[in-house]
Amino acid sequence: METRVGFIGLGIMGFSMASRLLEAKYPLTVYNRTRSKANPLINRGARWAKNPAEVAEHSDVILICVTDTPDVEAIVSGPDGILSAARPGLIVVDHSTIAPSATKKLSAALAGEEISMLDAPVSGGDVGAKNGTLAIMVGGEKEILDKVEPILKRLGTTITHCGPSGTGQLTKLVNQILVSVTNMAVCEALTFARKSGLDLEKTIGVTAGGAGGSWQLATLGPRMAAGDFRPGFMINLQQKDLRLVLQSAEECKISLPAASLVHQLFTAAQAAGHGKDGTQALFTVVEKLASLH
Repeated sequence: METRVGFIGLGIMGFSMASRLLEAKYPLTVYNRTRSKANPLINRGARWAKNPAEVAEHSDVILICVTDTPDVEAIVSGPDGILSAARPGLIVVDHSTIAPSATKKLSAALAGEEISMLDAPVSGGDVGAKNGTLAIMVGGEKEILDKVEPILKRLGTTITHCGPSGTGQLTKLVNQILVSVTNMAVCEALTFARKSGLDLEKTIGVTAGGAGGSWQLATLGPRMAAGDFRPGFMINLQQKDLRLVLQSAEECKISLPAASLVHQLFTAAQAAGHGKDGTQALFTVVEKLASLH
């Protein structure tokens, strides 16, 4: 029997991910708080559901991609949530980035109704979501991952089982430390280059192929140079992830000075009105510190 898939959350990432599943001919049921975002998928054959419970009624596997911990909690256990339509054998895959402790609680609550949950946050930005090249970090039971791996392969090229429930989220937080601190390094490097009178396009081209190369430099660097701050991943979302990083670091009693600093710099970007811009807009803050504006 063909696997029926539900998708909840059709933002920048979720819409492209759901679109790829529709292209793969999966019977798809979608829900989003703003229905208009779902209309292009509905016009292509997706079924609309009025709430998460209705998604559960029409799905064998549900994928979630929303903003924060409270959103996932409401989708799973709130009024008209997945648990209200609980059906043994259902599999829930959460692609959101949320608190690891909350993931464990939600997984336990679903397990009580014989529903399996995987935490499977993703990395790769809007480009990775559109092209199906995301990195997917999975926590939960390996045998459940094996069941849904054909679906996940439509979304990502690197699918890694990280361990039990919560480890996918913890691995994503590791990723977010790397992403945010590297982004800050790119901002500093390009600010130095611009202040020194270098051609940014040439500078990015030569350094991206060397030991200083990174995804942030190759992908976000040209956008910084061009003043293109359209969001692939919004600063507001990066700040949410950094908040989770710093909370988890506090629980572990470790110091993360670079992550703490970039969190403060992103706060300055938010104060300047860049919260809904892409994370490359951090460049504007570092440029101002160098008196380039």
